[in-house]
Amino acid sequence: MLVCLLRHGKTAWNLEGRYQGKSDIPLCEEGKRALGPAKVSPERVYVSPVKRAAETARILFPSAKLIPVPGLEEMDFGVFEGKCFRDLKDDLAYRAWVEGNCTAPCPGGEGREDFSRRVCAAFEGLMKRERERLVIVAHGGTQMAILEQYGHPRRDYFAWQSPNGGGFLLEAEDWEKKRELRLLQEIKTFGKD
Repeated sequence: MLVCLLRHGKTAWNLEGRYQGKSDIPLCEEGKRALGPAKVSPERVYVSPVKRAAETARILFPSAKLIPVPGLEEMDFGVFEGKCFRDLKDDLAYRAWVEGNCTAPCPGGEGREDFSRRVCAAFEGLMKRERERLVIVAHGGTQMAILEQYGHPRRDYFAWQSPNGGGFLLEAEDWEKKRELRLLQEIKTFGKD
């Protein structure tokens, strides 16, 4: 089975370097223009239940049925959401979070372990539903959580970052035996490659 993990297109908050998390921010015009219809037409595309994921999927896969999946949302950044580094650089809680490799819970939000557990549970549920091709449009953190756990060759969480509108094409032939996704291709801008 092929698995395609895609990150949503750009939003105004991406351009400003703001933490979006669970905030429901739409794509900006630049983000929409950067995307185009994909060369493949899956019947179903699973999306994070926020605007930016659904808007991206509609542009890439205009004829697909979009299925929102609770659990695929980005990490809940709590009090950091809507803010960027320059807003937070003097915040002691933020500095401690960053210096701890962004693993501890954000004040009022999630920690990386709980976030990854949530995302991976949703992903495993989708792997049980599909047999030939699984296409997901979600978030950078969602991709990183899934691929840190299942991606092969193994990489650190942050090494699985992709640009907006980009992602990864993976082979899941060893999923049942090894719970592995073998990297086939990194995609810089899906629909434009």
